[in-house]
Amino acid sequence: MFKNLEELVKIIRDRKNNPKEKSYTNKLLNDKKLSLDKVKEEIQELIESVEKNTNKTHEAADVIYHLLVYLEANQIKIEDVIEELNRRKK
Repeated sequence: MFKNLEELVKIIRDRKNNPKEKSYTNKLLNDKKLSLDKVKEEIQELIESVEKNTNKTHEAADVIYHLLVYLEANQIKIEDVIEELNRRKK
């Protein structure tokens, strides 16, 4: 299950290190304001889909993708986030 998330992170990092023309991921990585706006937009869409009980999985996937790109664009490693979550375990 988490292998897919690891692969997604690798793809995002590959786009960051080896930009591809017309790549949506590269567009987000290179425009931090756009990336932030997309995270906010996708979270709002997820909230609305939960309230309406429609497209929840689709919207959740959008949130995860855009959040991972936003983190990478801002030099926040998902591995560090996971470590922080592990430190919080009681």
